[in-house]
Order: sequence, then structure tokens, then C-alpha cells
Amino acid sequence: MSTVATAARRAVRPRTALDDGRQAIGYDELEERVADEGEWLAARGERFALLADNGLGWAVADLALHARRLPAVPLPGFFSVAQMRHALDDAGIDTVLTDDPGRSRELLEDWQTAGVSGRTGLVLFTRRPAGGVRLRLPAGTAKVTYTSGSTGQPKGVCLAAEQLEAVARSLAGATDSLGIERHLCLLPLATLLENIAGIHAPLLAGATCLLPPAAVTGMSYSGPDPARLLACISEARPQSIVLVPELLRLLVTAAERGWSVPSSLRFVAVGGAPVSTDLLARAEAAGLPVYEGYGLSECASVVCLNTPEGRRPGSVGRPLPHAGVRVAPDGQVMVSGVTMLGYLGDPPRRAGEEWATGDLGELDADGYLYVRGRLRNVFISSLGRNVAPEWVEREVAQQPGVRHVLVHGEARPYAVAIVSPADPAVSDADIERSLAAANLRLPDYAQVRGWVRAPEAFTFDNGLLTSNGRLRRAEILRRHGALLDTLYR
Repeated sequence: MSTVATAARRAVRPRTALDDGRQAIGYDELEERVADEGEWLAARGERFALLADNGLGWAVADLALHARRLPAVPLPGFFSVAQMRHALDDAGIDTVLTDDPGRSRELLEDWQTAGVSGRTGLVLFTRRPAGGVRLRLPAGTAKVTYTSGSTGQPKGVCLAAEQLEAVARSLAGATDSLGIERHLCLLPLATLLENIAGIHAPLLAGATCLLPPAAVTGMSYSGPDPARLLACISEARPQSIVLVPELLRLLVTAAERGWSVPSSLRFVAVGGAPVSTDLLARAEAAGLPVYEGYGLSECASVVCLNTPEGRRPGSVGRPLPHAGVRVAPDGQVMVSGVTMLGYLGDPPRRAGEEWATGDLGELDADGYLYVRGRLRNVFISSLGRNVAPEWVEREVAQQPGVRHVLVHGEARPYAVAIVSPADPAVSDADIERSLAAANLRLPDYAQVRGWVRAPEAFTFDNGLLTSNGRLRRAEILRRHGALLDTLYR
């Protein structure tokens, strides 16, 4: 039974299901609207891509494709035209749905307009024959989500509808005691996390999904508009939101400077990248009910989550009911239960086959997971000590005046860093004090002994950060690694 069918049967009183500020749909009409859209789409294509801003149209189209088990690819707005074309050809897409045909002309220059949906307002483009080699999808694939990655072309992660629904059920159950009735979608719906946590899980809980467009939320891949973002949250008065760490930092800083955190907020989920314990403590002091989680596309998004019934700051929580987690002898986090059907173009995987995440972690006696860094990023000093740079970077980045930092020390006697300050006015002396404070929290072999100011800020626009705020290490080292070498002379 699809998300919408389940939600329709569980709705016990009239309530709005989807609302983007321009139009709204109640639970009493949602199932019929989605079914009609699914029938219309099924007659017009086989594999679909969705390229649109947050809104009711995106949600209805996604739910319709999901209910009909029609393979769909959400196209993230941060992808370049070349990456979007790669995804369209790689997945053999024959039909694109978009809310901005003018913007799409460069991408879809060889495609033909084939109608407009009366239920979503999205324009439909088709091409015949489908582009690319038309790779075979693993049996049961309903969604192909493309990872942003840190290098190379994005990979298509193939997921089944039942897998997405299992994660949504876990999330709805994890927050059931809070009685959430209004969830505000701030992250792009093309992001798998918001797709599941912002649409599917709230619908299963009978909540209203608030879906304002980027012009209202102030969200942009090049950086949010703080004033619009704060105004949107204040006006919407949601009970739950999902954030990445940089957005949490923005909200915490705003609260410390006088912004009134809406009293309606009951659950602020944060994930996508590690969160410093200092930022979590500041969030709690500011009145933000933050719950850190952990997940990855290959496991259909969320795997672990802190909840009202089980919360341990510094951890990413315990595994949700759909997932099993263990730590291998080499320290790598292994996940079983809901794992992808395979990468597009690779041989299919066995159902539920354990996935090696590439993340380093520890499980405590109560089953809480602590993620320390990426296995592939670990460097070995010339003294033979293994160091996960993310661990050191978290300690440095939570100090005043530091926005981003990259730590390196492969085959060297000590660690060094490139520091991107929070503001150009931050002095070298300020950074020195912050590094000294971080070193007090680190063992001798992991302390930063030398540093250099970054010649440029680390941002998504200049290719030094991923869309969720992770460092693009290879690119930073390619451009600025020579500066680190000078610190050993």
C-alpha cells in the first residue's frame, strides 16, 4: 500500500495534507488527486525526471509516480547542466516534468513539449527514443537518487518504493509521541532526506506538509537568505523541520542575537554532515529541540536518529526499526536491513545485503552510534598514528572565528590545517587562540601544529564544498595543497 493510500486510511479528521502557500490539498482529496495524476503520467512515459521548485506540484507528481511504481529521478537544482544531462542519459529518462520550461530550454533543447498537468501545473517534455544506452534498472526500482559525491559524475542509487516507505514509517514512529501536525520543508524536495522526512513521513503521521518555494524560504544552493529563512520559519510556526549543520548554525546564531525561536517547534532534525557538540549545546541553550541523525542515500536516507525517548548528544542516535548497524573490526560502520538495490549500471545487489558505508564509527553499550569520520580520509602520520581528520576538524570548527578547516598529515610528523575564517575580519591571532583551545581537547598526535589561512572561502559555488556542506578534500588539496607543504619546511 502506497504512502498516500496508507495516509488516507489513517486520517481520522479533516486536515490539510499539502500546502505551498498558493494552493492546498486536504486528506479527503489527496488519494484521488494522486491517482488521477498517476494515470495521466503512466500514459505518457516510462521513466521520469522531476525538475521543479518545492511546492504542491512537486509533491503530487512525486507521490503519483511513487504510487504507480514508475521509475523517477529527482534532479537537484545544484547539479550543473552537464550533470543533469548525465543523469537523464544515464537513467534513460524519456519524460521530464518541470515548473519552469524557460529555464529548462538549455537542458532540454532536443526535447518536445507534450502537455501540461491540470493537477500540478508542471510542463511535460518527452524525447523519443530515450537517450543513452537505456541501462536496465534493478527489479523493483521506483526512485533513482543521484549522489552529489566529492569527485566525478554523480552515481544513481536505485531504491524500491517499499524501502522508502519502511524508512518513512520508522521516522513517523520516532516522532509519534510529539504529535506533530505541521512539518515545514526547507531543504529541496529533490534531496532524498527531505523527500522522505518532509513528505512521506508526515503524511503517514497525518500531518500537514508545508511546501513553500525557495522565493519564500530564502533557500539557495549558493547560500540561504537569512532574513527570509527566519521570517518563513516564524510565520509558518512549524512543529518539525529538517536542517543541515550550516542551517542549524544560522538559526543558533540568530537566536543568540535576538531571534525568537517559535514555541511551536518540537523536533529539529539535523543531518547530512557531522555536528559539533558545541553547536548542539548552543542550540539547546537557545531553545532549539535538536535531534541529530545519520543516514546515506545507499540506505534510503536515515539509518539512526536521536528521539525524544532516546537522546544522547554527540551521538547520531540508535538505529531505527528498519535498520541494523554494526561496526566492523576496521572501525567501519556496516548497515543492513534497508539497503539499495544497486548503483545504476552495476550488477543488482541482494535484498537487504549489508552495506559498507565507508564511515568510521563506534557503538556504545546502549547502542548509540558515534560517527568519527570517513575511512578513506584517515591519514597515517610518520610516527604511525591513524588520525580521522574530521574528528580534529570538528574540534577546530567549533571554536570562535572558524567557519571551515581542512586537516592533513599523511606521512608527516604532525597535523597541519588550512583554515577558512568565519569572517575576513578574524585576525591571525584569533585563529591561533582557537587552534590552541582545540588542541587542548585533542591527544598529542592529533594536535594541529601549523596552519595557513585559506586563500579563498570554502563554498559550494567555488567547488570546495558539496551541497550538504562537506569539504571537497581532493579539490581543496589540488588547489591549495602546496601551502600545506610549506608548513613542514
